[in-house]
Amino acid sequence: MGQGNCDETPLKERLKQHIHLIVNESQRILDQIDAENHCLLSDFDNIGRTFKEVESLAASFYLQCYLSSFTSNYLDLSICIQNLMERRHGALIVIERNDNLDAIIHSGVALVAKLSYSLLEAIFYPGNPLHDGAVLIKSDQIISAANVLPVSNASNVDKKFGMRHRAAIGLTEITDALVLVVSEESGDASFVYKGKLHPIKTMVMPTTV
Repeated sequence: MGQGNCDETPLKERLKQHIHLIVNESQRILDQIDAENHCLLSDFDNIGRTFKEVESLAASFYLQCYLSSFTSNYLDLSICIQNLMERRHGALIVIERNDNLDAIIHSGVALVAKLSYSLLEAIFYPGNPLHDGAVLIKSDQIISAANVLPVSNASNVDKKFGMRHRAAIGLTEITDALVLVVSEESGDASFVYKGKLHPIKTMVMPTTV
């Protein structure tokens, strides 16, 4: 099983609309490129902003698709990540999909609690004994916290990435798990899937998939 059924969702429609805007704006720029009295710099600024909006929408859309078959609490995850980004609280959240992770991640503290954004935020609050490690989520439950993940040693991993990002990449290189990462230095968030990191500029609150 891969993505959930995201064929027709409001989020996908928003993504299509933004892509159409880029296509139309690109055509308009192409039509005006030979006009001597028209400067295209502001047009490129506008299309650049639209590209960033599309990137954010696409990240949220595919994140929702990848998770929809494996947890019904995507809204709690979205709220949690958005709040952690705003507060610059570092986080590492593993969502188990088809591959069982019990033999791969270890040294965690068992919780077995209902998944909620308030509990996740409490776990990753600076100074909490459980915040320095990964949370493991299976379906709609937080199974454990303070887990240790295998760290990627791949030569093509950007050297600027810290241990959280390298651990997220490492786990997803060898399993189909999806990992959410928030940087405490910048407040930037990403999701990591199949060893690839995808920035989340702004979490888009979901509708029903």
